[in-house]
Amino acid sequence: MFLLRTIISTIAVIIASNFELSFCGCARAEYEIDGKCCPICAPGYHVYWHCTADTSTTCFPCPQSTYTDEPNRLTECFSCTVCDTVQHLKDKKDCTRSADTICEPQEGFHCIKLNKASCALAVEHTECKPGQYIKQTGTAFTDTVCAGCTDGTYSNGSLTACLPHSKCETMGLTEMKPGTSSSDAECEKVTSVGLIVGVTIVLVAVVTVAIISAYIIYRKHKASRSKKSGECRTPREATEDDETVSEYLNSSLLTQSNISNMIVIGSTLL
Repeated sequence: MFLLRTIISTIAVIIASNFELSFCGCARAEYEIDGKCCPICAPGYHVYWHCTADTSTTCFPCPQSTYTDEPNRLTECFSCTVCDTVQHLKDKKDCTRSADTICEPQEGFHCIKLNKASCALAVEHTECKPGQYIKQTGTAFTDTVCAGCTDGTYSNGSLTACLPHSKCETMGLTEMKPGTSSSDAECEKVTSVGLIVGVTIVLVAVVTVAIISAYIIYRKHKASRSKKSGECRTPREATEDDETVSEYLNSSLLTQSNISNMIVIGSTLL
């Protein structure tokens, strides 16, 4: 009997407590102030006057550059967030009376701290080093992913894929410096020693023939003049002979123009 009475008393206390709470507590869309339950304000508004026994809550729109994003009992709205350029942020969506500003990272940066849907702090994307390529490009919320080049390829760090080293032999060139993971092979056109010697011999032979030809022409002309005028020559005749020799030399292969042409041809061959 005692046990039954105890159980009944406990149940009665629980029922009474729940009844009191349901009777005295404010509804979900209300707030309690001075023993009264007042209606809350909608997002974008704040409480201007609390309710009284005869009037409901007076809500007022949030002033410019302020907001409330949830039903509230606030007497003042929150200040809109300003996207800080020092934190490498920029506006993605402007602030409204019912929603705060949404910030996002500047170009080349990614977010490392979020406040709801807005970025609060951003850092610069990682730059890949020479010998690495960009495996995954950085986004507003992820950093750049770098990876190393494999043997036989190279990258300066700005490529999205490594490039193969140049094959100098296939281009008819000689490899002067082998490629590395960060630079291409260096190729150069190299002339063989045999070709250099051959071209040099040809040039010497041409110059020699030109000199001999000029000398033979000169001797023939001199002999011809001697037969016509005798062994003795006047100063005037000597001068004429010198002018004739000069004409032969100018008309021969041994001229400055011809020698320059031979040098150019030899350089081209080398």
